[in-house]
Amino acid sequence: MRPEHPPEFPLAVHDLTVAYHRKPVLWDVDLNIPEGSLTGIVGPNGAGKSTLLKACLDLIPTTSGEALIYGKPYEEQRDLIAYVPQRESVDWDFPVSARDVVAMGTYRKIGWFKRIGAKQKKQALEALEQVGIGHLADRQISQLSGGQQQRVFLARALVQDAQIYFMDEPFAAVDAATEQAIIELLKSLNARGKTVLCVHHDLATVSRYFDHLVLLNMRVVASGPTSETFTRENLQKTYGGKLNLLDDVAQALKNVGRP
Repeated sequence: MRPEHPPEFPLAVHDLTVAYHRKPVLWDVDLNIPEGSLTGIVGPNGAGKSTLLKACLDLIPTTSGEALIYGKPYEEQRDLIAYVPQRESVDWDFPVSARDVVAMGTYRKIGWFKRIGAKQKKQALEALEQVGIGHLADRQISQLSGGQQQRVFLARALVQDAQIYFMDEPFAAVDAATEQAIIELLKSLNARGKTVLCVHHDLATVSRYFDHLVLLNMRVVASGPTSETFTRENLQKTYGGKLNLLDDVAQALKNVGRP
């Protein structure tokens, strides 16, 4: 373990580089994510935000560097992690119910080749009720709305009872009620001492949703408490000429520190 990345950090990333067809997507990323933080990962399209999550979870190959979970490689700590991917990356036509999808989150605890029993189904239903769609437990996932599908994946993460939650754009293309339900869930996890990393796009809600922030554009532009990191100067460095919604950003900056 490198001295600048001590093992008490839930996620420590050192000199991480990812390239597709020899073109860097992430370059020398260096991060320490503090325990119990609700961390937003923000940057323009193509900045490598989703790539960062996938690289940390060994879902894609890296060119160099490392990502450590409490000081150890991901394969040694996978039971501590829950992952909510982008909704668009999932085959929602698969013939399975919402309850079954959520119950799949218990496989690591019961074993991949064991049948899901009544206990696991009960846990799945309780998780669906926690995200507000318990009444849809037996509905096929293809028959759910986008917001309902997102809640299913959040419920699946809940039954894993992880220590660290990786969430890739959980607020994307959901209705206002679902967005509110998601942030309440994230804050509930945070209040229980869980660490949450969340790829996010809406600058107007950054200061209300996250207490820690990573500004990313292939490299880490800034990282730290939101109250210190979410500044016009850092946003300009992150977005450059793409930062064309200055009125919205100005309003967002006014909200820093507000509940």
